[in-house]
Amino acid sequence: MIEVKNKDDEFYQFVVKSATGKVLLESVEFKDSKSMEHTLNELKNVELPTKRFERKTNFEGKFLFNLKNDQGTVIGSSGFYNSEAGMENGIKNLRNILEP
Repeated sequence: MIEVKNKDDEFYQFVVKSATGKVLLESVEFKDSKSMEHTLNELKNVELPTKRFERKTNFEGKFLFNLKNDQGTVIGSSGFYNSEAGMENGIKNLRNILEP
């Protein structure tokens, strides 16, 4: 499920949630709805190669990932996962929602 947010009429953002309601990805802020819609349409119409996912670990040992566009710019970030396997499952679930 993809939820679109308009925060204070200043920027737009989308959130991708799993079937259980867990947030898989929260986008960066977009200045207008057209930019956000363009990015969403771009994500929905392609297979997401592994190189577009940047896997990271924070200073507390929690796992997270960033999703990048074709130019390498981060367009969204996941929440924190307790394990690497959990993070990989989050990526798999995100792909299942976004990919054609």
